[in-house]
Amino acid sequence: MLEKWWLPVPRSWWPGPPFSLNATTRPRSRLCEQPEKQSSHRRFAPRVIDRLFRVDTSALIDSLHPLEIKVLLALATRPSGTALGSEQLADAAELEASQLSMAIEWLLAKSLIAVQTETVTPIVSLTKVGEEYYQTTSPIERVLAAARDATGTGKRLTIPDLQSQDGLDPSDVSKAVGRLKKEGVLLIIQGGCIETTGRPSPTADALRALLGQLHESSKELDGFTGTHRQVIEDYAVKRGNAKEPFRVDERVARSFVLSQDGVSAASQLLTQGVTEEVSQLSPDLLKDGSWRQTRLRKYTISLRPPRIGTGKKHPYREFLDTVKTKLVSMGFQEMRGALVETEFWDMDALFMPQFHPARDIHDVYFIKEPSHTTAVGEPFLSRVAKVHENGAETGSTGWGYSFDVHRAKRLVLRSQGTAVSARRLAASPQIPGKYFSIARCFRYDQVDATHATDFFQVEGIVLGEDINFRTLLGLLNLFAREVAQAKEVKFLPAYFPFTEPSVEMHVRHPRLGWMELGGAGLFRSEVTLPLGVTVPVIAWGLGLDRMAMVALGIHDIRELFTDNLELIRTTRGLF
Repeated sequence: MLEKWWLPVPRSWWPGPPFSLNATTRPRSRLCEQPEKQSSHRRFAPRVIDRLFRVDTSALIDSLHPLEIKVLLALATRPSGTALGSEQLADAAELEASQLSMAIEWLLAKSLIAVQTETVTPIVSLTKVGEEYYQTTSPIERVLAAARDATGTGKRLTIPDLQSQDGLDPSDVSKAVGRLKKEGVLLIIQGGCIETTGRPSPTADALRALLGQLHESSKELDGFTGTHRQVIEDYAVKRGNAKEPFRVDERVARSFVLSQDGVSAASQLLTQGVTEEVSQLSPDLLKDGSWRQTRLRKYTISLRPPRIGTGKKHPYREFLDTVKTKLVSMGFQEMRGALVETEFWDMDALFMPQFHPARDIHDVYFIKEPSHTTAVGEPFLSRVAKVHENGAETGSTGWGYSFDVHRAKRLVLRSQGTAVSARRLAASPQIPGKYFSIARCFRYDQVDATHATDFFQVEGIVLGEDINFRTLLGLLNLFAREVAQAKEVKFLPAYFPFTEPSVEMHVRHPRLGWMELGGAGLFRSEVTLPLGVTVPVIAWGLGLDRMAMVALGIHDIRELFTDNLELIRTTRGLF
């Protein structure tokens, strides 16, 4: 159709290439300027362009759904340029919220309406867990009450004592004890006993106040004070974890106006009137012949046919292979380790005390049969035991308890890739040296969009005389941008028993927001010296599954292991 009337137009009429809508957007050389006598022809060009891009309003109206027509007419009945919010538009068009949502998305796709304003308001509400805490008590309140009672009566109270109470999960106890200890409310003394300092807990008080305020109805996050907002953020549901008492949702309020094409379409609808359409022929319409006067819904045959998928590697498998290739090309050597590990290499060798709540960072799976190994390699067992008890020759005072060798021999499913790094350090590594491992790990966790009970970690260590914390941050930033394809990266201070200083790396997911990828830091001397390493060592353990979510554009970690062939075919690869 275009060629039929475009070709006769003299080429000399155009000041530049065809479809150059604005001469100022593309500077022309003075040698290319047309003679002044042709200026009259150039004035005709905009009219030709207008014909090129003119919207066929009649065809567009024929394609409209009845819901779309109601929304257009509702906006058309208002003064020109008047915007309507979603609630106002639903009332004017006499549509339910779900119907209005569909109609708006269709009209936005057709550029018949436009968003004039959009405001996002964070709303805080209680989860089912929060309602339970309101009716009873929260874990931090229970832990604090138990500690105060023990201190008042002179009873001995330990972490296992708290974990054995009904209704308290080990993870809840660990989080509560860690919070109260940070606030200076609790002390962990020799033998792993807990005692109170007599100080009030700002977190427990704020939590109780918030539960009371949100019990009746949800409230805007901006309406809370700084202290209360911090508690909400710390105890809010994150990525589907329903164990927290608060939920923060975003309430989006938008107002809409007719676009230029929408004004034309609405005007034509008002002029010609709206006739009810029928989507299916019924027997009654055929019998009495009324189908001849009935307006039938039009349909299109120009839809794309089903996609034919060709053979390809699984996107996640391709991602793992790419990560390995990148690390090898950077000079890293691969480490390997067993899925079943001893507590010694999984925790003890990493200076995680056998009594401390930090141990419960890892909710491990224990092996039932056999439950223990027969022996742990020497001299590492003896060295690590001395470091735990008194610090040995590391310059530390240790943890000050009697090391349990039998517990160190207990078998678990590997909970972290750092266990592979510990074994590598004990096996006389090259100095300087760079090592990595793609380790499958297991932890008892609630499965949601960003958590799984088994996952892959990319574990790495770099050791040498000139290694420092800046080296670590540079490598982490490189991994985030090159492997995860992350656009935004940030580092936050963290605590791990085996590294100092420690850091957490977060990247921004396009839909899920900021997401933690893992932790890193410099190995403490309490870790390296017992294993025979005397030079600085930097280490990291990053969640490969979450990195893949960012790199592959996946919004749910469970999709990485799906058996849905259509989803596998349509998931884009890394390249």
